[in-house]
Amino acid sequence: MTEPVELVQLLLDEMFSPTVAEALRAHGHRVAALVERPEMRAMPDEEVFAWAAAQRCWLLTENIKDFQPIKLRALQANAPIAGLLFTSSRTFPRSRQQIGPLVEALNEWLTKGPPEPPIIEDWLQKV
Repeated sequence: MTEPVELVQLLLDEMFSPTVAEALRAHGHRVAALVERPEMRAMPDEEVFAWAAAQRCWLLTENIKDFQPIKLRALQANAPIAGLLFTSSRTFPRSRQQIGPLVEALNEWLTKGPPEPPIIEDWLQKV
């Protein structure tokens, strides 16, 4: 018998280090980084969104200009929706040495729990 696959609570888009996912898993959260999954590395944004929607998880991304239209098309098509958690490199500069503020903010966001539907997008704030 195979072990059930634990659903992911938050998928980190490709711009985020797997170190962030590891730190969040150490806090007990179900988080995966796209770059940890070789089969997802070259996946187009539409497929990443569809994967997250199928998992019923949220997607952390800085890529607002591509994911916002994907979300709108999914809504218009009555297709499954992934929650989008947006952030920016200005608020949380990406650096392997400086993941602390991002991990702290994500830990608080995940601990509090993502917004309930119908809210399907949120902005990550500094703690």
